Amino acid sequence: MTNTTPLITLAGIELLDLLPRLYGEIWAPRIVLDEYQVKTRPHEPDLARVSWLRVVDDIVIDPALPLLDAGEAAALSLAQAAGARLILLDERKARRIATHLGLLVAGTLAVLLRAKQHGVITAVRPYITQMQSQGRRFHPDLLARLLEDAGE
Repeated sequence: MTNTTPLITLAGIELLDLLPRLYGEIWAPRIVLDEYQVKTRPHEPDLARVSWLRVVDDIVIDPALPLLDAGEAAALSLAQAAGARLILLDERKARRIATHLGLLVAGTLAVLLRAKQHGVITAVRPYITQMQSQGRRFHPDLLARLLEDAGE
């Protein structure tokens, strides 16, 4: 299960293929695919054509969810309804809500760490630098822990 930001971020560093390699089939609400298609650059993958993404239509948004953007609310509602093992979210508020709902949460940085631990990539630091150059911001303590966990 995923929200839009991890897809856009991984596409921006040319590592979108990590998702099926590490997690298999990924589910996303239609609105997440639509947001991705609007926000990505022309050279980035067209997710409407990848075999590993299962796009789910007609999601009933949980009315008990606090105010979130449409993609986050749909992803969380779908994760709850489908009994997802994991949801990919980068936004702090959505992550807190997902954790409160009992969902296991991972973000883009966790995907990079897992990829390194599985030998799919050799280092996470260059990708973090690339993400930062594209405007992504991370708390210094989070980066320090991640780099320590990655042995970098």
